Amino acid sequence: MNCELARTTIHGYFDGELDAVRSAEFERHLEHCAECQAVLEGIESLRAQIKDSNLYEHASPELHNRIRKQLAQATGEERVNRELSWKKWFLLPTFGTLAAAAAVITIMFFVALSHRQSALTAELIDAHVRSLQPGHLMDVESTDQHTVKPWFDGKLDFIPPVDDLAGQGFPLVGGRLDVIDGHDVAALVYSRRKHYINVFIWPYREKESITESSGSRHGYNWVTWQSRDMQFCVISDASLSDLRELKNLIHP
Repeated sequence: MNCELARTTIHGYFDGELDAVRSAEFERHLEHCAECQAVLEGIESLRAQIKDSNLYEHASPELHNRIRKQLAQATGEERVNRELSWKKWFLLPTFGTLAAAAAVITIMFFVALSHRQSALTAELIDAHVRSLQPGHLMDVESTDQHTVKPWFDGKLDFIPPVDDLAGQGFPLVGGRLDVIDGHDVAALVYSRRKHYINVFIWPYREKESITESSGSRHGYNWVTWQSRDMQFCVISDASLSDLRELKNLIHP
């Protein structure tokens, strides 16, 4: 078995990152997909194992008693010396602990950012694949940017940039509304040598910010970037070089 949703959607569903419509669609799929059921059970089992693991160790009673005796014996000058020694003994591990904690937090931040971007990319690819189903590619079909751009008026809380790039080899075909991570986004559709290219556009949101990146997954290529207050993602089975060329035309 080789279920596409087991790789592109199940982690977003498990983490609660899908919108209500996508979650309902996936739950209906889950009822009949043994592979997705097995993957989901494996993820839940792994989380339970990590949660139940004893990843710390308590100080032994012997260590407690030894420290108490050393403190009780210290008086006068010895107490001063002990305090200085104590500060030195205490601060050195503290600095080490703080440095280790900072390193862990930094690693966790980048891991979380990477996971977030990976989940968002997977959802965008899923949206691209879904759009290729009959009747889903365009809500407005036109090669005229002056028809496509006004169509979005009143449907979004932002104005997407729309250009006809036929002269550069990327004719505009149309556009539609889509939903990514629970938010409405604009999807412009271009063509390139019989390949359809989706250009997803949405306003910058700190929680959903993406870094400039590109890659391939399951036969589809993508390029993501941010320009001023907008974020973009182009996806297609066209070559990465074509997508980068389109990116440069949209964001010179």
